[in-house]
Amino acid sequence: MKFAAVLVCLSVAVMVAMILQAVRQEMSLRELKTRMVANSAEVKKKEQVIAEAKAKISELKTTLDSVNAKMGELKRKKMAIDRSTRDLDKNLQTCKKEKGSAVTRTTDIEDTMTELRANHEVLKMKAEEDIQSLKQQILDRDKAICAFADATKEEARRLCGIAEAPK
Repeated sequence: MKFAAVLVCLSVAVMVAMILQAVRQEMSLRELKTRMVANSAEVKKKEQVIAEAKAKISELKTTLDSVNAKMGELKRKKMAIDRSTRDLDKNLQTCKKEKGSAVTRTTDIEDTMTELRANHEVLKMKAEEDIQSLKQQILDRDKAICAFADATKEEARRLCGIAEAPK
């Protein structure tokens, strides 16, 4: 009987150990199921966050594309403005050079005009002097001619300015 009692005790001990093992495995399985449910909930939350992030990224890409398009347009406008500014600067420099040459020509023309006026006045005075001297010579000749002219003829009297004929 001792053997049977040891065998019963031993089988009860093995059974208790197996029950304990089964209970421990069941507890482990429940804990794993609970963790799995929590993890799947967490995964769903993270998937929602990822979906929201993707939507936000898509929205930001759209915004970025529109901003890049506007920036490209502004760069083209800036390049056009820079080009026109360079052209206007070139035109301004050309105009300044032309103005400088025009001012120089105007100054030269004014100087020439002043010289010509001065020379004209000198020549005019000289011509007047020449005219006066020629008039004087003509008058002197007329007087000399009138002195020899026949005062009896009417044409000679008229040209010489004699009033009456001498008798």
